[in-house]
Amino acid sequence: MTEANHHIGPLRGQRVLVVGRGSGIARAVTLAARDAGANVVAAGRDGSALAAAYAGEPAISTETVDLTDEESIAALGERLGRVDHVVSTASARARGRLADLNRDAIRLSFDTKVIGPLMLAKHLAPRMAETGSFVVFSGVAAAKIAVGTMGVAITNGAADVLARSLALELAPIRVNAISPGVIDTGAWDGLGEVGKADYFAEMSARNPARRIGTTDDVADAVLYALTSSFLTGQTLHIDGGEPLT
Repeated sequence: MTEANHHIGPLRGQRVLVVGRGSGIARAVTLAARDAGANVVAAGRDGSALAAAYAGEPAISTETVDLTDEESIAALGERLGRVDHVVSTASARARGRLADLNRDAIRLSFDTKVIGPLMLAKHLAPRMAETGSFVVFSGVAAAKIAVGTMGVAITNGAADVLARSLALELAPIRVNAISPGVIDTGAWDGLGEVGKADYFAEMSARNPARRIGTTDDVADAVLYALTSSFLTGQTLHIDGGEPLT
């Protein structure tokens, strides 16, 4: 990033809160918002890990917040004061077939991806200008129903409805959702190197886009949602056309 960009980008002078980890999609969004001129606050449960992840990065500060704790969210709002945009990328995936789904895992999934962002809106919208916006995260599982991803799908479906509901209630503050498909992040490392490569090859062959998504694909969509002043109540599907297959 050049210093010049920081003074002329579409988010110049604006304060953007990005909730999530210091890696993957959250990191790509944080850096993209900063490069678009914003002063970014990266917040998550592990404040020290975030501070290490962004050490030395200009125009990025870090905060600690727990999306499953309303008091933590309210306290973050108090510390931040004014904020222009909020992006919540946090998730807690509840994968597996019905027989293997654990009630606590489902509850944590909703708490992190639906109730947490709802509480962010409750406590941060009053600190926003009318030109502000929220971006929440859904995901392709809601659009392409499959056995083994029900917990993820119902959480993502709720996040879609949350975006539309908040868009109406918080208007003219805008609220949109991003629904990523298979993105090359550390989320798939658990499959092992060969397993991950096989899965990516299979998904690339099936997707109309014929490739796996990148964190930059998602960050570009988030920037569009943050800066497109006539877009609200929408879910942007950044999934390579996976639901069509």
